[in-house]
Amino acid sequence: SKLSQKRPLLSRVAQNASWDICRPSPHKSPTSASLTALHIAIERRSLEHVKLLVQKEADVQAKANGKFFQSDGQPGFYFGELPLSLAACTNQPEVVSFLMDNPYKTADVTDKDSQGNTVLHALVILADNKEENTKMITQMYDDILVQHYKLEKKKKVQLDTIENNQGLTPLKLAAKLGKIGLFRHIMHQEFLDKETRPLSMKVAEWVYGPVQSSLYNIDSIDTDKDNSVLEILVYGREIPNRTDMLKIEPLHSLLKDKWNRFAGKLFFTHFLIYVAYLAIFTGVAIYRKAELPPYPIKDVYDYLRSIGELICVIGAVWFLCKGVYDLKRNRPKFNTLYISGFSDIMFFFQGLLLLIAAILYICGVTEYLGLLVISQALAWVNILYFTRGNKQLGIYNVMVQRMILGDIFNFLFVYAVFLFGFTTAIMALMKNTVDPLSNITPAGYISDVFCNKQSYTNICFTIMELSKFTIGMGNLEFADKVHHKEVFYILLITYIILTYILLLNMLIALMGNTVETTSSETEKIWNLQVRIDKQTLEDTGCIFIFISVFFIIYDGICKSDSRYIFR
Repeated sequence: SKLSQKRPLLSRVAQNASWDICRPSPHKSPTSASLTALHIAIERRSLEHVKLLVQKEADVQAKANGKFFQSDGQPGFYFGELPLSLAACTNQPEVVSFLMDNPYKTADVTDKDSQGNTVLHALVILADNKEENTKMITQMYDDILVQHYKLEKKKKVQLDTIENNQGLTPLKLAAKLGKIGLFRHIMHQEFLDKETRPLSMKVAEWVYGPVQSSLYNIDSIDTDKDNSVLEILVYGREIPNRTDMLKIEPLHSLLKDKWNRFAGKLFFTHFLIYVAYLAIFTGVAIYRKAELPPYPIKDVYDYLRSIGELICVIGAVWFLCKGVYDLKRNRPKFNTLYISGFSDIMFFFQGLLLLIAAILYICGVTEYLGLLVISQALAWVNILYFTRGNKQLGIYNVMVQRMILGDIFNFLFVYAVFLFGFTTAIMALMKNTVDPLSNITPAGYISDVFCNKQSYTNICFTIMELSKFTIGMGNLEFADKVHHKEVFYILLITYIILTYILLLNMLIALMGNTVETTSSETEKIWNLQVRIDKQTLEDTGCIFIFISVFFIIYDGICKSDSRYIFR
């Protein structure tokens, strides 16, 4: 027969007992374990064989969970393990439709693979943001969603709300993986058919010419629920295109509305509180007593100073705890600091250093002052964090951060190599102050020792002196104390050329190039940082405001369909 000619193995299987085709082949390699005949038929794109296998009671929920089919970063093809998922991921709508609706045995669309992913999750993982791929994935996504809703309407199980083992729905997974094409499609999903309208994420409220007002379902989008889409995007440091994804409606309008209504005012209030705290901190650091710590309380000024110290310590505890929370929630990586910035790290060290200084102060250790002034300097630098509230200053601050992490960091690394290398070379050329073969002290040596205790045989002192040449402030007073002056001058001139002339001018040129090439990108980064701040303010629970988001029963969607809607 025609079937025997095309697939002899399946022809023989069709004549045998049904359990033969339900079991995976024992001859499969470990990488492709559990691959059944139904999987093979789907992979060969043979609807005829699929129908035959299902008719012979093949297991439509069999899972191919071999290593080759796992999404663990290794070479392979992940499709969700299930036959239905394989058909969907290989763009076989006829096979998908047959598996979901046939007179023999239908596939359970809500079934999950070993990672808790349904067929919709598998489609999200397969998406790659290319136009052709996105078109195929979105069409298959909608077809499965609509067909399942029509077939299982009585069960009231909405397929796109099922979570995987990570607690992610298909929409949240698309946000986490940065699948912007599919993410945009789901956010703007609108079904005009009355029967399937409850599946819509977007519903047109009214249309007047080119103007339209739409209602968006934000049940899993807004931050009123844990692990929301907004939370994933705002805190997802590793999402490559999250700045573009946050511009998609209704996210853009929702964040803008929140900032205008309460987050901007709350941010300004935090700024005023921080300025007051900084003034107290500075006053405590400057007007300290010239005694051994801890300072005794004798008069009214001492009481005021003690109150100021207590306020500073309380603030340090707050910055430390908040820093630990932020760093634990979003573990910083160097490549993500370009976008998110490093203000949370700065605040963390500000609080940490001040608390250590407070402990040393209580223990009577005078070295507390060093940590105190470093914390104070960080506190003043951290005031730049609040420039995010202003567009011009915020973009300028973003540019400064990018230059520090990029151009200046690279400059300092190369400069440190040059500085240390030439320092050790010059130290090796220095003459010994005392002749090791003689016990006689040279004339004038004693006066030199007392007048100039530092020596170029000291590495720290030599580094400081060579650093002066980098900015054009060096002197040659030690030239008479070196062996082989010719070699010394060659080293010194080479060092000046490499650092003062080459590195500094290269740094200036690179910084100018950074400004030109990233001017448009910095505005996106500033917008993202503002959204992160807005989300942080909302998460702190300082104020609870319900903005333009209301709980309604929208008859145009479904009389029994209750959702959070954003207009």
